Amino acid sequence: MNNTTRIAAAISRLVLSSDSAPVSLTQGALLLLRVVLGTVMVHHGFDKLDDISDFAESYVAAIGIPFPIFFAYCAAITEVVASPLLALGFLTRPAALGLFATMLVANYHHILTSGFFIPSLELSLLYAASFAFFAIYGGGKYSIDTLIAKALDKFLSVPAGVDAIAESVKVTINK
Repeated sequence: MNNTTRIAAAISRLVLSSDSAPVSLTQGALLLLRVVLGTVMVHHGFDKLDDISDFAESYVAAIGIPFPIFFAYCAAITEVVASPLLALGFLTRPAALGLFATMLVANYHHILTSGFFIPSLELSLLYAASFAFFAIYGGGKYSIDTLIAKALDKFLSVPAGVDAIAESVKVTINK
């Protein structure tokens, strides 16, 4: 294989392969996405709290959800609390799951009021897909969740010798 072929192969792998980026770069991109999502989403919750009765009437009651004031507060508080948690990467999965649920209701509202009209659906669909990703994937390498998990692993880890003793006891008992 000559140098030109090698260079062409390397460039094609870089351009076409979805897992060719270094882990730190991929995790940095996830950090950026998480911070941007959490930062821009929090204002939606504050907007709801600013006039909760109007939001409850116009959005929650309009789609037939019972107790509209209660559920309007649930949506607003979820957005105000979960958005910064997502941005920090702390309790990422539960935060993203709560935000995903609010986006499902928002999508339902848009479909009921406008049908499948993309301009009214696109933002809430993008939010929903992003929150679903973080609900499944978690906060990533650069998150508070990862720092806590590593600290717990150190704290709860069993010394190597204890593992060997436990394994030999299992083997003896099973015989």
